Amino acid sequence: MTRSTSIFGKTGLLACTALIALGLSACNTADRLASIGATPELSGIDNPTHAKGYTPVSMPMPATRPQIRQANSLWTVGSRAFFKDQRASQVGDIITVIIQIADDAQLENTTRRTRANTEDAGLTGLFGLEAELGKVLPDAVNPGNLLGLESGSSSTGAGTINRSEDINLRVAAVIVQKLPNGNMVLRGRQEVRVNYEVRELVVGGVIRPEDISSTNTIAYDRLAEARIAYGGRGHITDVQQPRYGQQVFDIIMPF
Repeated sequence: MTRSTSIFGKTGLLACTALIALGLSACNTADRLASIGATPELSGIDNPTHAKGYTPVSMPMPATRPQIRQANSLWTVGSRAFFKDQRASQVGDIITVIIQIADDAQLENTTRRTRANTEDAGLTGLFGLEAELGKVLPDAVNPGNLLGLESGSSSTGAGTINRSEDINLRVAAVIVQKLPNGNMVLRGRQEVRVNYEVRELVVGGVIRPEDISSTNTIAYDRLAEARIAYGGRGHITDVQQPRYGQQVFDIIMPF
C-alpha cells in the first residue's frame, strides 16, 4: 500500500508539472500568435528609480571631513572649467560610459587518479576444526587460501576553457543617486531595434567624480559594483532558445 501511494504521488507530481508546463506553453503560444507580424515594442522612458525591483544603493561610508575653502578664491577644487564644471555631478545629470572589453582566457586541466587494493586471509589452524569445513561447505576448502579481497578504482577528468570576447560600446547613463561620501550611482539603458530584433544594453554601478574625464565620459573599469548586460529579444533570439517543453524536460529528467 505504501509503495502504491508513493508511485501515485510521483505520478501526480509529474502530471501537475506537465500541466503547468503545458499551461505556460499555451500562454506563450497565444502571445506569440497574437504578435505575428508585429515589431517588438520598445520600453517607455521612465524614471529608473520607479522601476520594479529598484533599490537604493547602500555602501560603507568614510568619516565626514570638513570642506576647506580658500579665502578670496574663485576656483572650486575639482573643477575642470573656470566658470562651471561641465561634468556630471548631480542626480539627473547624464554621463557617457565607454565599454571596451577585450577578454581572452585559456585554461586546461587534467586529473587522473588510480587506486588498487588487495587483501588475502588464510585459516591454517582453528582448534583443529579447519578439517570440518569441507563438511559444511559444498566444495573442497583450502584453509590456507580461505579469503581473498580485491578492489580497484580509476578516475580521469579533463577540462578545457577557451574564451575570447571583444565588446566596444558607448552608452549614456543617468546619475540616479549621490552617496554621502560624494560617489555617485549611475544607471543607463539603451535599446536599438533593427527590423524584428531589439538589442538591449544595460549598465549600472558606482563611480567617483575624480574618475570622470573632462569630456564627461568614464571607462567601464572605473565602475564599482559594475553591472553590464548586453543581449537581445525578438525573432532571432526567440528561435535560438530551446522551447519551454524541452527546458522542463531537461529539468525533470533524472538521466
